[in-house]
Amino acid sequence: MTRNIYDRVEFFAGYSELSRSVRGLDGASEWPAVRALLPDLTGKRVIDLGCGFGWFSRFAVGQGAASVLALDISEKMIARARTDTSEAAITYEIADLEHLQLAGASFDFAYSSLALHYVDDFAGVVATVHDALLPGSRFVFTIEHPIFMAPSNPDWSTDVEGRRVWPLDRYAVEGPRTTDWLAKDVVKQHRKLGTTLNTLIAAGFAIRHVEEWSPNDLELQNNPDWVQELDRPMFLLISVQR
Repeated sequence: MTRNIYDRVEFFAGYSELSRSVRGLDGASEWPAVRALLPDLTGKRVIDLGCGFGWFSRFAVGQGAASVLALDISEKMIARARTDTSEAAITYEIADLEHLQLAGASFDFAYSSLALHYVDDFAGVVATVHDALLPGSRFVFTIEHPIFMAPSNPDWSTDVEGRRVWPLDRYAVEGPRTTDWLAKDVVKQHRKLGTTLNTLIAAGFAIRHVEEWSPNDLELQNNPDWVQELDRPMFLLISVQR
């Protein structure tokens, strides 16, 4: 079962205060790069895996999607999403992505934002999504970059010349990693970049775009604290095609 940290009181409280929780997609630093990967959603049947507060689901309907099935394991997330949503085209359901069951060839587009690094059985989810998509359909998702997930110390240090150093801890050893983020003992699943890509290929997906996100010059001007993202990527953005 996917670990449901979002219903823990302290985690949910902290998550609710993040910029992406308050401002939605515009509060997510990687959103402009993600949006550039999206196909035309007009008339599409969309599935949103790990929908959270429903920001992307509402965006998809606003872009003309015919319907959105929005899934999340968190009861608190789904409750908030339902409260904030008036669009009848969106259906919210509580679901464990670890045991996802979807009808074959039932969606035209699949999306997931920062959810799949909590899933143990990534291969199982990928296979299920592949079968649920019509041929030619896209699957766009983001996860924490495995380099970001595997540092020996969550805070950067400096070398003798003052440059930032992000020492890695057993990057080649895949499996659960425990960290303190918004709450104690948050568990995420570390996979090498090659493992993620090869799992998608083995399921039958064609890789269309891989981006190790970092801010551009304009984004750095507006958000100077993002400079650390030039030293190690925080997000991995992937677009694949059925």
